[in-house]
Amino acid sequence: MRLLIVDDEVIIRTGLASVIAWPELGIELLQPAASAEEALTRMAEERPHILMTDIRMTGRSGLELAEEGLRLLPELEVIILSGYDDFSYAQQAIRQGVTDYLLKTSKPEEIIKTVLQAKQRITERWAEKSREGQLMRENRERLFAGWIIDGDIASGPCPSFLQPDALKAAVDGLDDAQMLRQVIVLHAEGWDRSSDALLRFAVQNTLEDVLPGAIAHVEKQQIIGVVSWPPVEQEYLFRLETALRRVEQLLKCTLRAAIGLPVRGSADLHESYRTASAAFRYRGLMDYKMWHYEHVQDRQGGKTVLTHEEETTLGTLLLDNDSVTLTTWTRELVANLMAEPEVTPESFSACLHSAVIAGHRWLTRTMRAIGREESARLEPWQPEPDAEAVDLGDMLFHHLYGLMHVYHSRMGQGQAAHVQKAIGYIESSLAQDINLQQVAGHVHLHPGHLSELFKKEMGVTFGDFVTDMRIRRAMDMLAVSPAKVSEVAAISGYEDVKYFSRLFKKHTGKTPSEYREEALSFKPSGS
Repeated sequence: MRLLIVDDEVIIRTGLASVIAWPELGIELLQPAASAEEALTRMAEERPHILMTDIRMTGRSGLELAEEGLRLLPELEVIILSGYDDFSYAQQAIRQGVTDYLLKTSKPEEIIKTVLQAKQRITERWAEKSREGQLMRENRERLFAGWIIDGDIASGPCPSFLQPDALKAAVDGLDDAQMLRQVIVLHAEGWDRSSDALLRFAVQNTLEDVLPGAIAHVEKQQIIGVVSWPPVEQEYLFRLETALRRVEQLLKCTLRAAIGLPVRGSADLHESYRTASAAFRYRGLMDYKMWHYEHVQDRQGGKTVLTHEEETTLGTLLLDNDSVTLTTWTRELVANLMAEPEVTPESFSACLHSAVIAGHRWLTRTMRAIGREESARLEPWQPEPDAEAVDLGDMLFHHLYGLMHVYHSRMGQGQAAHVQKAIGYIESSLAQDINLQQVAGHVHLHPGHLSELFKKEMGVTFGDFVTDMRIRRAMDMLAVSPAKVSEVAAISGYEDVKYFSRLFKKHTGKTPSEYREEALSFKPSGS
């Protein structure tokens, strides 16, 4: 596909010609023209497919050149490149059939993207004129997906483009038995989100150009490649890394690749894809740009639930209404989970869900403790399935921030608000040593004043209220949790299990074991 650059400034036209590796993008760069007149004399013979021209030049303007060029070559794609950020020029250019408008200050990746968009439009027009070719491409995509992705090898013979002879053509001196084949799953980024599909299309074509013997296929948000190697790992790794770096340089993008197990027969390519796809799921948890299935296949999973201490800390943060500290906490949680050598996508997701559940549990208990048990409308935790780990951490923060906002937006005013804040703090600290002075300091009141407010608002002393909350916490746990009585006592704030048992019986008339047995007996069978 041929590109003609026209600009009367020698620095601009030579810069555009040299700063981008046009041939490696599948673009044949014609000798740049210094004027519209020169371009028009050459266009009939050289027949460019894409014209990139300055809008203001000595002699005829770029708009006049575009108009004449489109009369000569009706399917010409015209890109106006101007130093004038003037909407009126853009309007006039669009009326005259110009398809894109760029500033001379555009970055190389923007120029590449615009030219590749023009190339894609031309390719699509050619495909429309060649229905047979289009059907062949669609059939190739269908066969690739069926054989590699779905593993449907019983429906017929291996497609010719996947057979060993086709793949080993670029590897001299090796027969079929010596060839190793592997599937790689690629993720590309670096362009704006609206151009993601175009970027995947560009990576697919460029990968096949720079990596001899490679076959690439776009499947949803991924690029899937089949590569062929000699059985020497060091050479194979070097060639693959070199090829991916070259694609990045050409397209001004970033690639990350998960590599499946090597296989020797075409019938086993689906197994290589399956393992590459499994490794690709670790993309958000890996710092590497390229990793193998062998790196992750034996992982057993890391932490899946928050510890009681972490839940307590989270409750305190939510109670403090401190978004900055909450951000730090979520980021540290994500970083610590990612650092675990056994972490898997499943365990990572489970622990984030555990944090969400802990936050909801805190909100329910705290709202109940201050006498505001009405249900709140909360958006469900629905993280994006393909999000990076850091992005998931941000999503977790926003969800927990929503819980924090619900609580603090329902707090009362005046003296009642001080008592409610104190109760919220007590609820989040029941497992710890807690006293009047400590709570008063948290709500910025004198201990004596807080004691009076408690008696007035709650009808009981501060100490009796704390004891009542701890016993209610223990009752809830005994009814639903298989934890030992000693563990329930510790979580409720009592290290001495005998003292806890006596206190529990004083308040409920039953020992902890009797209470649990009775609570379980009321559960419907099968629950």
